[in-house]
Amino acid sequence: MIDDALVQYRFVKRVIVLTRTRTPVSMIKGRDVWWEDEIRKVETMGNPDCPAEEMDAEDPLFILYTSGSTGKPKGVVHSSAGYMVYTTYSFANVFQYRPGEIFFCTADIGWITGHSYIVYGPLGAGAPSLMFEGVPTWPDAGRFWDIVDKYHVNILYTAPTAIRSLMGYGLGPLQGKHLNSLRVLGTVGEPINEEAWNWYHENVGRENVRSSIPGQTETGGVMISNMAGVTPAKPAHATLPLPGVQPMLVDEKGEEITGNNVNGNLCIRFPWPGMIRTTYGDHERCRTNYFATYENLYFTGDGCYRDAEGNYRITGRVDDVLNVSGHRIGTAEVENAINMHAGVVESAVVGYPHDIKGQGIYAYVIYSGTHGDENLTRQDIALTVSRIIGPIAKPDKIQFVSGLPKTRSGKIMRRILRKIAEGEVESLGDTTTLLDPGWWRRSKETGCRFRVSGFEFRFF
Repeated sequence: MIDDALVQYRFVKRVIVLTRTRTPVSMIKGRDVWWEDEIRKVETMGNPDCPAEEMDAEDPLFILYTSGSTGKPKGVVHSSAGYMVYTTYSFANVFQYRPGEIFFCTADIGWITGHSYIVYGPLGAGAPSLMFEGVPTWPDAGRFWDIVDKYHVNILYTAPTAIRSLMGYGLGPLQGKHLNSLRVLGTVGEPINEEAWNWYHENVGRENVRSSIPGQTETGGVMISNMAGVTPAKPAHATLPLPGVQPMLVDEKGEEITGNNVNGNLCIRFPWPGMIRTTYGDHERCRTNYFATYENLYFTGDGCYRDAEGNYRITGRVDDVLNVSGHRIGTAEVENAINMHAGVVESAVVGYPHDIKGQGIYAYVIYSGTHGDENLTRQDIALTVSRIIGPIAKPDKIQFVSGLPKTRSGKIMRRILRKIAEGEVESLGDTTTLLDPGWWRRSKETGCRFRVSGFEFRFF
C-alpha cells in the first residue's frame, strides 16, 4: 500500500521498514532502508543523542485528515503548544489520573483519539500508555479483559462499537477475569446507547466510575465529560463541559436555545487551546466548514439534547457525515468510491442504526445492464470501496434501484432514503417537493413495494 501511494508522491525520500512478519518485501534502492540497519549505524556512532527541535507555539504539529459532507477529506491542522496543552489538561482532568496508573486506550493510533489519548495526552502527563494491535475478539472475546488483568490496567478507554460487539458474546469471556485494577472507564467515538453503557458499567467496571466522552478531530480533545469521581456520570450522556469550554445550543437560524429539556445544534461560543487552526492548504474551507454556519460560533455539526439538570447528550450528526464505529465518513466520499465501479451509474449513501457500529452504511445503487449474480455484484462494489477508502467504509447494505428520489432542482432527498433504510416506510413525511410525488403503492404479492420519484423499492 505504501509503495502504491509513493508512486504518486515522489517527495518522500526515505522509507524505514521494520522486519516483523518475515513477509518478503520489495525494497527500492535509494529510498527504502531497514530499521535494524539504521539502528546499528546510530549505535556505532558512539553518541546517539538526538536533541529535540525547538518549535514556536503556533507551528503546525500534525495534519490529520477527516471526512466531510463535500466528499473530499479535510486536512485538520493542530498547533504544537495548544494541542498538547489541551490533550494533557483533558486527560488529567477527565480521568483524574494518578501518577503511576496504567492507561489503556484501545483506539486506532491514526484516529484523533489515538493521537490525543494514546500519545500526546498520557505522555504529556507522564502516564504509562498501553497500546495493542488487533481486534477485541481475537483470539477470543476476552482479549481486552486479559490485557487489563495482565498489565493491571487502571483506566480503560474504548469505543461503544467494541462494547456492543463484546456484549454479543455474553458474559462467558468475563468469567475468571478479576478486573479489580480498574478505577475508571471511558467511551469515545460516537454516542453510546444506554444498554451498552449499563452493560459496561455493571459487568466490566463493576460499578466503577465512568465517562462518556465526545470529541472531534477538529476539537483536538474531549470537550464535554464528567470528571471521574468528581462530577456525576449519567448513562449515555456526555454530561457537563470541561472547565473553560463554553457550549451552547442554537436553532437552525442561529438563535440560542436557553433553558433545559431542549434540543438544538451544538456550538462552542469561545476558543479553547486544542481547536483546529486551519484546514491544510485551504484556510477558507476551514472558515466555511466550522465558523460560517452560525456567526461567531464554532459549529460541531452535531445535534444535542440538554436535560433537566443541564447534562448534554449528543444525538448524532446533522449533516451528511456518517459515524461508523467512531470513524467519521462523508457520504459523498463513499458515493464517489461506489461510482468508481464500472457498472455503477449513480449512488446515494445514508446511515442507519446498527447494533454493533452505531451507524451502518446503506447504499442505493443504480446499476447499468444486468446484474448477473446480485450478491457477487454487491461484493464487487464493496471491494471497490474498500480499495479506494478502506474496509471501514464498505457498505453494510447495498440496494439496487432504478432511480433516486430528487427534488425538481436535482437534490437527492436523503431524508426519505434514511426513512427507507430504517424501515419507516409508513412515515416518509412531505414528498410534494419531489420531481415525481407519486411515490407509494403496496402489493401483498410482492411484499412491500413503493415508488419514489419514478423508481421502485422492493422489500421482502
